[in-house]
Amino acid sequence: MLFIIIIVFAGLSWFVGNRLRSRFREYAEIPTTSGLSGAEIAAKMLRDNDIYDVEIVSVPGELTDHYNPKNKTINLSREVYQGRNVAAAAVAAHETGHAVQHARSYSFLQFRSAMVPLVNLSSRLMSIIFIVGLVGGFAFGFFQQAILLVIAAQTVITMFSLITLPVEFDASNRALVWLEGARITTGVEHDKAANALKWAASTYVVATLAAIAQLLYFVLAFGGGDD
Repeated sequence: MLFIIIIVFAGLSWFVGNRLRSRFREYAEIPTTSGLSGAEIAAKMLRDNDIYDVEIVSVPGELTDHYNPKNKTINLSREVYQGRNVAAAAVAAHETGHAVQHARSYSFLQFRSAMVPLVNLSSRLMSIIFIVGLVGGFAFGFFQQAILLVIAAQTVITMFSLITLPVEFDASNRALVWLEGARITTGVEHDKAANALKWAASTYVVATLAAIAQLLYFVLAFGGGDD
């Protein structure tokens, strides 16, 4: 049953990810009215929010864009950093939205950041338990205890996924409101920027549903409900 859950959500994740990349490639061909690059958009959004202690940097890879609250950097892939199109505008504004959340002490972002060490520990614990289980380490009556540990670890991971949703949706909302207000994207451009961010958010929704499904499976397995 667990294998089926993994396969189903892996397929769903592939579909959403593929659609996301397709949309971004399409919108990367549409220039914005403002003509600003992703880096310039991020800088302007920071200034408009009176934020002057965040650095904007270019990083390698595709869709590797992220905000790092530890060193206060907005990390944009080269295509977004240099791009003067709808896709670059949407991504740059979204990541800057996280910087604004940080500056405004947005509670869900603070909670998520605080959970990172525990999530990393839980992920390592899950890996160790599955490796030990594969080599028969639970053949001597430790199965129930192992499942309890898995449930605890998966609960942390699921909570992290759930908390991530409002963080990502809020960052997109801040981005879209600002993009429209600052006249960075207008009309059809703005609609496409919103669509791009919708597909980006869908990847987090799928990850959260997968985490919930796996947690329910482990709970049922512990209670003897899994056949």
